[in-house]
Formats: sequence, structure tokens, C-alpha cells
Amino acid sequence: MFSFLPFLRTPKGIHVKVIVGLGNVGNNYKKTRHNVGFMVVDQFSKKHRIRVKDVKYKAVFGKGAIQDVDVLIIKPLTFMNLSGGAVKKFFKKYSVELEDLLVVHDDIDLALGKVKKKPGGGDAGHLGIRSISQSIGSRDFSRIRVGIGRPEDNSDISDWVLTSFSKEEKLLLKESIDIAIQKIEDFLE
Repeated sequence: MFSFLPFLRTPKGIHVKVIVGLGNVGNNYKKTRHNVGFMVVDQFSKKHRIRVKDVKYKAVFGKGAIQDVDVLIIKPLTFMNLSGGAVKKFFKKYSVELEDLLVVHDDIDLALGKVKKKPGGGDAGHLGIRSISQSIGSRDFSRIRVGIGRPEDNSDISDWVLTSFSKEEKLLLKESIDIAIQKIEDFLE
């Protein structure tokens, strides 16, 4: 059984910011490039002491407040390309406004170490973003794109996103995660 904070008991009229981290569930995927969204929200929730352990709507989630802003952090428990179903359930249940939704995800079109906030728009082939857009019926939500780069040898992208980071890349990854956390905090202000 879950204990919801008051802001989650009465969704109508209460302002809540929702942060969604995208990734794939399971130990095989835990440290792969495709799980950067999970890595960011895990570090963010740890920094702000928000416990992301409750399970509902095919997602693990946590709730808390950061400087008087009510925050809901969601990690879908489905594979990446089915993330939209879980997001839609929370979106409807808590009457989330589009401007209060932020999705954190990997991006092959950005070099490792680069992080950008995007206010909305297309999915650029990212199936997790596509799933969310289709499920909630809009592309007008903010994203934080965390660069994972492309393979140098033009190998299959689907194989590339499921590889782990090298020892050298992990230093850039840590910096990327720190930058992404700062961008989430900026979103909450």
C-alpha cells in the first residue's frame, strides 16, 4: 500500500511537476547508454532525498517537494518504446499540464558530454519520446536530451544504445548527469 502526500491525494487544482526518466528495466540494461534517463533521475532523486520505490501504473515512482515545488518522479517499468502508457496514466490521474512535464532521455545526435533542454517538438526517432507523444496526444512537453554519441564505425544504432560506457566515457557521463540535474532544478524554478 502506498502513502500519498496530500498534493497527490487531490490532483485537481494542485500544481505538480512531473519528471520522467526513460530507460529499460533489468540488470542487463542498467548501465547501458539507453538508460541515461534512469541514471539522471536516480541521481536527482538521491540528491533531493526523494524515494523512488513505489509501484503503480507500470512504473516506479516517488514524490516529494523541492523548495515548495511538489515533484513526482517516474521511471516506466516497460521497455523504452512502451513508456507512454505509464506516463499517460500519471498524466491523467494527477491532471498534469504539458508545461509541467519533463522527460529525461538519451540522445544519439548529441556527443557524450553534451546536454540540452528542448521545449517540445518531434521525437527525432527516439521511440520512448514517440510513445509518450502518442500516448498523451501532444509533442509539447519539455525534454532533457543527454548525449550518448553515435558509434564511430557506423554499426547498428539499436546495438549501440545497449552497450555500456567505457572507463574513459564514465567521466564524461558523470559530468553529463550533473549538468542534467542542474537543468531539472532550473525546470522546477
